[in-house]
Amino acid sequence: MAVLLIFTHQITPRVTYITRQLFTRMLGIELQLTTKVEDFIAHKGPKITYTRQPLQNEFFIRSHELLFQHGVDEVEVQIGQWDHLPCFFRAGERSNIPYDILAASFYLITRYEEYLPHVKDVHGRYPPGESIAAQAGCLRQPLVDQWVYKLLAALQERFPDLKARPEPYRFVPVVDVTTSHCYALRGGLRSLGGMLYDLSRFRMRRVWERIRVWFRPSLDPYDNYDRLIALHKEVPVEAMYFFQFAEYSTYDKNVSTNNNKFRHLIKSVADYSVVSLSVSYTGARDTRVMKEEKKRLAEVLNRPVSYSRLRYNRVEIPQTYRDLVEAEFKEDYTMGYSYDLGFRAGTCTPYFFYDLALESQQPIRIVPFALHDYALLRLESPRARWEAMDQLYRSVKEVNGTLVCIFSNELLGGHQTEDWMALYAEVLKKYHA
Repeated sequence: MAVLLIFTHQITPRVTYITRQLFTRMLGIELQLTTKVEDFIAHKGPKITYTRQPLQNEFFIRSHELLFQHGVDEVEVQIGQWDHLPCFFRAGERSNIPYDILAASFYLITRYEEYLPHVKDVHGRYPPGESIAAQAGCLRQPLVDQWVYKLLAALQERFPDLKARPEPYRFVPVVDVTTSHCYALRGGLRSLGGMLYDLSRFRMRRVWERIRVWFRPSLDPYDNYDRLIALHKEVPVEAMYFFQFAEYSTYDKNVSTNNNKFRHLIKSVADYSVVSLSVSYTGARDTRVMKEEKKRLAEVLNRPVSYSRLRYNRVEIPQTYRDLVEAEFKEDYTMGYSYDLGFRAGTCTPYFFYDLALESQQPIRIVPFALHDYALLRLESPRARWEAMDQLYRSVKEVNGTLVCIFSNELLGGHQTEDWMALYAEVLKKYHA
């Protein structure tokens, strides 16, 4: 297999990080970096010069200064077009590609813009409308992956022996269980309080549902786990479940972690699928609570808990990932937007978190999602939903990426006007292969 050699004037942690992500992890190309001109000239295989000026007539990408800086500063970003793809960090006429996609990819993947001053929403989240991708109208495109495949095509024109061996397309359905039951397993006082609250607001449908569930707990609308397991077997797909296992609070209102039936439910689901932790609203900002939730769920499962999702997708860069590293999570599935479809980090390929303040790659893998059920709720019609989902699927499949979709058991079982479970079943069948 041909080794791709990249010459640069300085091998920084940023250069190492992004070249490994783009060439090794995305394309499966063996890579070496060098600062020695004589080694570069002597190399007989494919090679790139990544610096300010070309050495000879080699494949040249004129470098932006971003990958040779430290810390975070305001960076000018002007959106242009590269064969109908939005792009930025123009490289100049002498460059073999018109934009420095290494620096642009680093900017998006590290969420550089989220380190800069911005106004957060009510839950402390980064608003999607603030992002470059949303402002450029390309949030639903995995731009980084699309750029990389355009670069690959240009390289293969110059070096026909350069072969890419990317990982195949993957589809990962995620079931988010922050509220395992709507009425059942709630305990006498909480159930009575809920009944009085519904009566005070004349929610007679909910009153009737409560009474039915009290006598037959299996009728709880959120208790759809047997059906989900059967669906995942039928397709088949390797689904993941994220259960919240937290103390009661303003935003965390799940069944008590001491409830034996709740614990049995978690263990029974874990017999068929990967089960991990949906970190509570409180735990997302308190590492002590986060660690305790992780420990207690591991005790129920009798196995390590390695994956995380955060309640309400409350990712705060970089602190969230520092906390997850401290709590010894290995992968996180929170990188995305709750109410907007698309690629928050500009990519559909998992990547390791790079901490700009520490200037180093951190030992936690981020698996970004593009499709969230509450974003689908905001689309006007079933046709609009399928058009949007099909667009995401095609764009991910074309670049051998990973399509992660998030559905909550609440929406799948609790929506009164539409059959979201039927939609979910169709999503599994349509996108799994």
